[in-house]
Amino acid sequence: MINRRTFLAASAAAGLTGLAGCATSKFRTYDGPAVTQLLAAKSQRRLYLLHYNKALAVYDFQLGFTPQGHKQFEGDGRTPEGAYYINRRNPESRYHLSIGISYPNSADRAFAESMGRSPGGDIFIHGTPKEFDGKADWTAGCIAVSDREIEDIYAMVNDGTPILLTS
Repeated sequence: MINRRTFLAASAAAGLTGLAGCATSKFRTYDGPAVTQLLAAKSQRRLYLLHYNKALAVYDFQLGFTPQGHKQFEGDGRTPEGAYYINRRNPESRYHLSIGISYPNSADRAFAESMGRSPGGDIFIHGTPKEFDGKADWTAGCIAVSDREIEDIYAMVNDGTPILLTS
């Protein structure tokens, strides 16, 4: 696997670039190998963008304010664990850019409802506002990377891409 520095150094050669004539744009383009799956290893705080079994990029991240365990209820501060997929994107996110994770699934909803609670939702991979830069595990359950990193992820990952979140 490659590390983030190797990825960033090679990204121009691999096809990840800013929009032509817009060096300051948050929207980048990517024409390298397809990202076929994401793996978010919560205990390692590492997000892997994979092309089958090869890591195309690896990013460090921050989690929800209660990082251990699977998200069960709205407001619990946990990040989901399990198999989901990327189901939406927000180019106008409060957190620079964001891509949505399909939490809650039917099992998550059923469990929360059996306990008389809401499972919550709006779980994303997103950037980090300046006021949270350098802070540990500050989100409400999302995965936070730097603004520059979410620009790469936003360009590389398509809707429908599977994501596995592990403890």
